[in-house]
Amino acid sequence: MSGVRDAILVHGLWMPGLAMTALAARLARTGLRCHVFSYAGRARPLEAHAERLERFARERAPDGAHFVAHSLGGLVVLHALHADRGLCVGRVVLLGTPAQGCLAGQRLARFRIGRWLLGASEPLWRDPALSSESGARWQRPEALGIIAGTLPLGLGWVIARQQGPGDGVVRVEETSVPGMTERIVLPVNHSGMLVSARVAAQVVAFLRTARFVPDAKRH
Repeated sequence: MSGVRDAILVHGLWMPGLAMTALAARLARTGLRCHVFSYAGRARPLEAHAERLERFARERAPDGAHFVAHSLGGLVVLHALHADRGLCVGRVVLLGTPAQGCLAGQRLARFRIGRWLLGASEPLWRDPALSSESGARWQRPEALGIIAGTLPLGLGWVIARQQGPGDGVVRVEETSVPGMTERIVLPVNHSGMLVSARVAAQVVAFLRTARFVPDAKRH
């Protein structure tokens, strides 16, 4: 896989590192050494998680690693890789990452209980410009692949009655990162991405070739 044998997996806001177990197991069967980066998404701001991720990557994979991240974890990865251009990186795949803000998050942040649930990450969801700034434009030379879902089962559908295709939390249009190599859209919901064999196969394909396999619609 482009000579890189390590992969760092980063989970989303309300999920523990164990949520990445199924995906890590599938990647490991291809020969990758998988390292799950765990963080308390509610407890600290994005910048703090990104700094920890940079240190984690240098310690666990000093010769470089692929990055695979879900939801908020994708913002952590984007922020870390933009902040540390010297970090050795293979390829990057983001799963349902709200790189252009998140309507469901904005709606949730209007309520006191929502702000409590979002914790220190709340400003990112409340202000879409902050999410966009954290990702900015992809300007690294490594390939960046985006996987978005279109099965609208999730909290976002209940809160925001999402307009346009989405995975139940993040809309397809919200996953765009200017400068990305490729984006593929699959019929999965936000959490289901982590246990989907179809998603895992696409992740493996991208890490191997910097391209997704042609079995689904691209945007």
